[in-house]
Amino acid sequence: MSKAFDEMYGQEQQVREHYREFGRWLAEQSSETMRNKRAEADLVFRRVGITFAVYGEQDEEGNGTERLIPFDVVPRIIPAAEWRQLEAGLRQRVRALNRYIHDVYHEQEIVRAGRIPADEIFRNSQYRPEMHGVDVASDIYAHIAGIDVVRAGAGEFYVLEDNLRVPSGVSYM
Repeated sequence: MSKAFDEMYGQEQQVREHYREFGRWLAEQSSETMRNKRAEADLVFRRVGITFAVYGEQDEEGNGTERLIPFDVVPRIIPAAEWRQLEAGLRQRVRALNRYIHDVYHEQEIVRAGRIPADEIFRNSQYRPEMHGVDVASDIYAHIAGIDVVRAGAGEFYVLEDNLRVPSGVSYM
């Protein structure tokens, strides 16, 4: 089925408490209904253009390959207490990322401390020397952050990567 479907069940193969209501609804749906929902989602995504380019892959005409953004008709349900913990961690992470960018364009303490080699910053194609010393409103450089998170266990999450430039899917909001 899907990873979200797998997440519905605990170790005893019982529907987890926070999935109970959805689990009841899902049990009433036929396989055909769920296939139709999947096909409907794919159709809407194609029609609206909710896709991403796969770099390095080409179709028969030599054009870049476009794929649908992954979407699961089974939702990921996160209990409120777990969400509060995750939200607090993500807010902290975005504040830290904005502080890092501020440091790069102001004091550059991270470079002086030898934590990150100067070349890694100043020769990066995204570095903008004209921003050095420029103060931005509320010290917020990244207004939108795409933080890719995976679950490692009950209440445990890991960040795979941070996307500050153009997070995938942001244009579809």
